[in-house]
Amino acid sequence: MSAVTATISEDEMDARTKPALRDEGARLGFRLTLPAQILVLFISAFPLLMQLYISVTDWSPLSGLGWWNAWEMWNSFANYTDLAADARFWSALKRTAIVMVVCVPAEFLLGLALATLFADDFPGKRIFYSILLMPMMVVPAVAGYMFFMLFQSGGPVNDILSTITGTPVTIAWLSDPTLALIAVMIADIWQWTPLMFLILLAGLVGVPEDQIKAATLLGANPWQRFTTIVLPKMKTIIIIALAIRVIENFKIFDTLYIMTGGGPGVATETISVYIYKVTTQDLIWGYVAAIALAILIALSIVAVFAMKRMARARQVPA
Repeated sequence: MSAVTATISEDEMDARTKPALRDEGARLGFRLTLPAQILVLFISAFPLLMQLYISVTDWSPLSGLGWWNAWEMWNSFANYTDLAADARFWSALKRTAIVMVVCVPAEFLLGLALATLFADDFPGKRIFYSILLMPMMVVPAVAGYMFFMLFQSGGPVNDILSTITGTPVTIAWLSDPTLALIAVMIADIWQWTPLMFLILLAGLVGVPEDQIKAATLLGANPWQRFTTIVLPKMKTIIIIALAIRVIENFKIFDTLYIMTGGGPGVATETISVYIYKVTTQDLIWGYVAAIALAILIALSIVAVFAMKRMARARQVPA
């Protein structure tokens, strides 16, 4: 009887002390991580608040005022109304959208095809795998210079075309408004298809092998297995890959600027190049802050949409 009483007492004591210890551990963890949380909040929140503050003023480094006194140049949200009427901004946004619409699907399809190929074993797989990932390791500025040289009038691209056609080809790729944008998109596809391939391959190898074998025994052909089993299981990974590349495509700058500088004229001027030029040449920093804030909101909407799609993909059984 005394042993039972002792056991009950120990159980009651555990029931009382465990929550207290857990709460104390949570408080201790919060206190230990508080400095890091404050630092992260400062790093992320302060620039955002400063950007919002500057975006409603006409402040620039040439105004003679410190940014903390930018309120003296308050313009009643005129930067945002100017943004809505800025034809150059909308043209840059349109070119960015064109690059995104062409490059992201191309990178996705090429990456998916390569991931499907590399899901199986074959001789020399590791060597080809390393070669395939090399473009992603190249610094974007270096990649831009490489393609700048490739697409010169007397460069290797025209030499290859001359060999194929049997006639001299001297296309001025980077001097033609349409061809320059195509050259930039080829460079982007070359460099970032490996990233798409890597993400999709990670999702592909995670598909349950037993389901594929069961479908094979039931008579499903490779295409049926791919569309009914593999793709539904990769839905979340596909959304992640597409969201990453859509957001990153809005930030395309290094490769493009080295290749064309946004030219000829403004033919390849994307939103990042436009912001850079307005920032460094025009020095209209209040207007730049408004542009950057508008782009941030747009990309945040894309991210939220992608997260909702991911949550829905997890809930719906494949």
